[in-house]
Amino acid sequence: MANHKSAEKRARQTKVRTERNRFYKTRIKNITKDVLSAIEANDKEKATAAVKTANKYFHHCVSKGILKRGNAARKVSRLQVKVNAI
Repeated sequence: MANHKSAEKRARQTKVRTERNRFYKTRIKNITKDVLSAIEANDKEKATAAVKTANKYFHHCVSKGILKRGNAARKVSRLQVKVNAI
């Protein structure tokens, strides 16, 4: 347990940030699953809409510092390649 006031504050901040990051990471996984399930169902229209949503959300996460720019670009690119293959 923290002994200094500043260390206690850092512990509180870490807890809040961990919860926030967990929310974003889970949402990223769910959005990716939505795209992949649409691809699996061979529904081009739904998959295209899902990729558009994924692209927007991934880059939103980049602006919040949850993902790095290259990581988001790679994820979007790989999903888009799969959608284009339908």
